[in-house]
Amino acid sequence: MKIAILDDYLGVALELADWKQLSGDVELKVFREPFSDELEAASSLQGFEVIVAMRERTGFPASLLKQLPQLKLLVTTGMRNLSIDMEAAAEQGVVVCGTGMLGYPTAELTWALILGLARNLNHEDQSMKEGNWHISLGTGLREKTLGLYGLGKLGSQVARIGQAFGMHVIAWSSHLTQERCSEVEVDLVSKEELFRQSDFLCIHLVLSERTRGSVGQMELNWMKPGAYLVNTSRGPIVNESDLLEALESKRFAGAAVDVYEIEPLPPDHPFRSKKNMLLTGHIGYVTRENFAKAYGEAMENILSWQAGKPVRVLNSK
Repeated sequence: MKIAILDDYLGVALELADWKQLSGDVELKVFREPFSDELEAASSLQGFEVIVAMRERTGFPASLLKQLPQLKLLVTTGMRNLSIDMEAAAEQGVVVCGTGMLGYPTAELTWALILGLARNLNHEDQSMKEGNWHISLGTGLREKTLGLYGLGKLGSQVARIGQAFGMHVIAWSSHLTQERCSEVEVDLVSKEELFRQSDFLCIHLVLSERTRGSVGQMELNWMKPGAYLVNTSRGPIVNESDLLEALESKRFAGAAVDVYEIEPLPPDHPFRSKKNMLLTGHIGYVTRENFAKAYGEAMENILSWQAGKPVRVLNSK
């Protein structure tokens, strides 16, 4: 059996699970670099019966699945993956299984980014390494307004930490209720109020047709001159060209971004040259504990499938 582990950028997949538990004649191949396009993916993955995908790093539309006739099991880390055509996989007889993932790492990163923005840590770090001393005035968090665009599991975790800092926490999303806000002791506001009142505005929504591009020129123009935007959710929720224009015109103070329209972010992307941006490369879920859980359960999925009793199946057929 040939098994491919995709997009192991850090080269950690083999050490974070006991792959020796797999029985029979197994050939395990790790791909560390992303495929440049669908043609390269199809060519590289010929002959593999099992593929382990890391979240949405490599998509599996119907057009790619059709070029992989020997594929029988596709495992995705996480229990949701919009980049896989589940229906096409089912029609082709490919079982798609998911894994659990920890629910807190992205909330932790969100706070790392908020604090990084508030205290200008990227610039202060660079100043120290260049032999200088402090170069900027930071912004305190106490009594500032934390705005949450989405108050699900991640948003509510971020809210609790903001409250511990003594911040006023507000939230909005299209289906958010007063009952939900009361549970978390957060004030429900309108979308416009959310953007106008927030000193730090964090996005915590699932990407969908409804949320795609839902933060654009109008919303960014609502923001305070001294406000900051933080996106650890999905890149396409924010219109990148509108964000770039707002930052270039210094409409508000800055942004911290972990997710992008195209990933990995192209080397020449204009975000990379913006001094009022703090950038990370989609590391919200990238922790040792999270990857160990994901790869461990990916191996369990393969073993269960080998035994004829697949678990955590995401496509019905």
